[in-house]
Amino acid sequence: MNFKSLEVFYWVVNLASFNKAAAKLHTTQPAVSQRIATLERELGIRALDRSSRSVKLTAKGRVLYDYAERFMALHAEMMHKVAEEQAVSGVIRLGVAETIVHTWLVEFLEQAQQQYPNLIIDIVVDITPTLREAVRTGELDMAFLLGPQRDGDLVETALCSYALNFLSAPTLKLGKEPLSNEDVAAHPLITFPKRTYPYTYLHQELTTPDRGAPRIFTNWSLSTIVRMAEDGFGVCVVPRLAVLKEVEQGRLKVRQTQMQLRDLSFAVAYARGSDELAKQALAQLAQTIAKASTAGRRRRRQAPASG
Repeated sequence: MNFKSLEVFYWVVNLASFNKAAAKLHTTQPAVSQRIATLERELGIRALDRSSRSVKLTAKGRVLYDYAERFMALHAEMMHKVAEEQAVSGVIRLGVAETIVHTWLVEFLEQAQQQYPNLIIDIVVDITPTLREAVRTGELDMAFLLGPQRDGDLVETALCSYALNFLSAPTLKLGKEPLSNEDVAAHPLITFPKRTYPYTYLHQELTTPDRGAPRIFTNWSLSTIVRMAEDGFGVCVVPRLAVLKEVEQGRLKVRQTQMQLRDLSFAVAYARGSDELAKQALAQLAQTIAKASTAGRRRRRQAPASG
């Protein structure tokens, strides 16, 4: 028995699929099946119930999985403490929420290339629910997304938080600021989809027996939301730090309201297992870059105008 066999077994159980485990480990389904059969033969047990059409653990298999999980964590910790930066290598498939693309992703990629020249990062930009599921199934190695969530399948660490603001085209007439709830509800609102905090908060705060529910138009694409607001369609609710360029160029204007929105938080998420040294290294780098970038943008926002 060796560590590779335990790793294969861990991913078969974790992904509930021989095929997905093979894709995750860049091997073939027959090779995965052979690894599991050899592991069972060496231990003299049946770890998986062959009578079930799905991946189902036997009693001994559940015990083995607990140990495999602990071995994976210990191996990752050892590599993180002992290995040099040159050991961080391979290909990492990184999913990114669009807000991060508009804030500090480029700086992160530049730093990652400098510190870990043997590492290749493939970027996928998508919506948070899709990214989270892709990390869980092994299609992505890690992701920067809305969170963190309490998800036992993934390791999640907070990255940054952005204050949400109401913004609109400067020419849009909204009323005297700070805008009342009635002033806000009188115009179309544009923000992230129904499962996100901005939508649920706006819907809850602005729905009344007299007015009914507010008109909220949703989209996962930050670019689409911003474009609709710039065109005067309505008021968008997005992180101001993600649209500093539009604000500075006068294409969007921050609107003061009586409502108090809480911050929108992002996290790095990844599954334990293969390439965990690279994942931990990139997660720590992302935390450093996100913290510095957020602080820098806030100072830039607060700096007095010159001249």
